[in-house]
Amino acid sequence: MKYLKLTSLLSSLVLLSACNQNGNETTSKGIEEVQQGNVTALLEDLRNRTIELYKWNDTKSTHIDFEPLLLKETDSIYAGLDLARHEQRVAELRETNLFTDHFVENYDQIARTIDKKLNDKSSVWNVGELPPFGNGANPWCNCQDNPEKFWENITLKDVKMINENAAFSWSWGGDFDYKVKAILDHGLWKIDYLEGFDPKTFIASE
Repeated sequence: MKYLKLTSLLSSLVLLSACNQNGNETTSKGIEEVQQGNVTALLEDLRNRTIELYKWNDTKSTHIDFEPLLLKETDSIYAGLDLARHEQRVAELRETNLFTDHFVENYDQIARTIDKKLNDKSSVWNVGELPPFGNGANPWCNCQDNPEKFWENITLKDVKMINENAAFSWSWGGDFDYKVKAILDHGLWKIDYLEGFDPKTFIASE
């Protein structure tokens, strides 16, 4: 099995002193073995969860992100977002059990902000043109296209873990990388942040 290609491992790790049945502390070697075993399992789970995310996104997702709304077919400017379809998308994200509540709420707030800006014309989205948010790329990978079944080649880079939080980049090879944050929730990694959906860069500040 291919394993993770890491340039940085843990920025911080707190170890609890382990005691044997006689009340004596285990040796340093024993603690190191426990530490390495835990790290190896957590990193493998994190990579597998990232693969699961992108396999879902490529093969099962509806891919309906921030769908625009026309009040009349003859209009040349979108009036806002289709919030009914957006609500369906939010429900879809929740049902995957891949994301934290924070991620879904951030995604929802991005949509609400875009809708407000299109409604009050502080942002204008002309029909047939690129939207006035994002960078023109697919926010799920910040890419225009991707290799077929790229998730099978995902490796993690620059992994940093503190308690139950992880920050890392993933790549399908070459100089491509994409930043992600995840949280360990009852033993299951959930995606808490994706670089392409960072509101600081995805939408203009208020």
